[in-house]
Amino acid sequence: MADQKTRAEAFKALHEQGCFVIPNPWDVGSAKILEGLGFAALATTSAGFARSTGVNDYELTRDKVLAHIEDLSAGTTLPLSADMENGFGHAPQDCHDTITLGAKAGLVGGSIEDFTGEPGVQYPIEQAKDRIAAAVEAARAQPFPFTLTARAENFFTGTPDLADTILRLQAYQEAGADVLYAPGLKTIDDIKSVLASVDRPINVLLGPQDGLKPVAELAALGVRRISVGAVLANVAMDALIKAGEELLGPGTFGFLSGTNGSNRITDLMFKR
Repeated sequence: MADQKTRAEAFKALHEQGCFVIPNPWDVGSAKILEGLGFAALATTSAGFARSTGVNDYELTRDKVLAHIEDLSAGTTLPLSADMENGFGHAPQDCHDTITLGAKAGLVGGSIEDFTGEPGVQYPIEQAKDRIAAAVEAARAQPFPFTLTARAENFFTGTPDLADTILRLQAYQEAGADVLYAPGLKTIDDIKSVLASVDRPINVLLGPQDGLKPVAELAALGVRRISVGAVLANVAMDALIKAGEELLGPGTFGFLSGTNGSNRITDLMFKR
């Protein structure tokens, strides 16, 4: 199994080699399948993991998230990054401690967002910058290159203002973030504007919200990383809902048509 330093160096190199997709497993089994399929790195999904435990996003404690990270890190050989929400606290020290604990749990990367947890409310930009600076300090204290991602939540959980989004990303760049991320950008032009305004690798969530584009098109723009958030977990839950509705309704088994069987699943899970 690759040690943490090796995983960290591999993860850092991915951001320097072009564009890659970083999928988001919600448990160890899904992480193993994604590794078996050939992905080069993984990232947690806060919403996907939360719902797999029967609660909603932002309702898990830091200790539960850290335990989840330990499980995923031990269950795969891939570099693991994590959605560390707002650092599980409002103070810069909370962000510092969360990154330190995440690295101890096995992470080689992680994100801190500027959403306060109150609907539509982001931290004031200077406070948000200080929080990122504290997270960066914790990342730099690690004995390996921890990749720190800073998230501007304007289009996702805050105020959908592109100019403010860019100002925030620029501030987080100045604070030392390695990767910048503004989930929920609405158009290709929004993505282009962000790319032209900063000089750090950019992560996008799926792509522009007015029409998802192929990976190759996003890569051609200069996007370095594409994550899918809770989408894979949602797809799995959707399949469960549809199968359950068919069983309760007509009582048929059409949902089995075209599905992968146990052999395919276990082959991927335990492929090394």
